Amino acid sequence: MKKYIFLIIAALLIVAFSSNMSYQQQTIVPELRVLLADQPFEETLSLFKIPYWGTIISVESRGYFYFVEFLIRKATHFIGFGIVGVILYLFYRKLAWRFPALLAVATVFLVASLDELRQAFSPGRTGVFSDVLLDSFGALFFILIAAIIVHIKKVTLKQIKGMSEKLF
Repeated sequence: MKKYIFLIIAALLIVAFSSNMSYQQQTIVPELRVLLADQPFEETLSLFKIPYWGTIISVESRGYFYFVEFLIRKATHFIGFGIVGVILYLFYRKLAWRFPALLAVATVFLVASLDELRQAFSPGRTGVFSDVLLDSFGALFFILIAAIIVHIKKVTLKQIKGMSEKLF
């Protein structure tokens, strides 16, 4: 139980810390210019046009490195809040609460909403509801995978127990 509480607090601190940084402090474009100097997959990435906050984000509109950074930042939202969602799901299961997956997604939605609200009042940052949705869908996706794994594990253990009872 203590490990889940520790992980939840650590995850929330990471979210708060990274959300507190300005874009200039977070940008990885200089590193991308070095790591991806040959601009791999530029032709393929140029096919994507992503509507975001009233504009279209693309290689054409932002440039290759800023577009790749955008994709990385959004993937980080999806995966990061997905991990937070799984930790919450496992915690709620441990507490034996009903509907732990639903509670975990709702908690992520609340945390993401509060985080975006706080960002809306931070200089150099924007609070965007589409990020709340992205965070929530990341949580939902990873929680579904975790729930499937938990279910398979439970069924497998039941089968093993049933087989051992027949043998002995």
